[in-house]
Amino acid sequence: MRQVVIAPGEDGYWLAECPSLPGCVSQGRTREEAIANIKEAIEGYIAALREDSLPVPEENFGTLLVAV
Repeated sequence: MRQVVIAPGEDGYWLAECPSLPGCVSQGRTREEAIANIKEAIEGYIAALREDSLPVPEENFGTLLVAV
């Protein structure tokens, strides 16, 4: 399980990022497409780490909603 941050981009696409995996980002035309794409990106990222015998970072990202 990985936490993912999803936000609308300025170009109409949705952006998705997995903060516990540095550089693991994706996008999609819809929110659902961005979610599907980031799932695929996470799987590929972890597979590449394992293939290179590198450690897979643990999920350590917490969220906090701040009212301003």
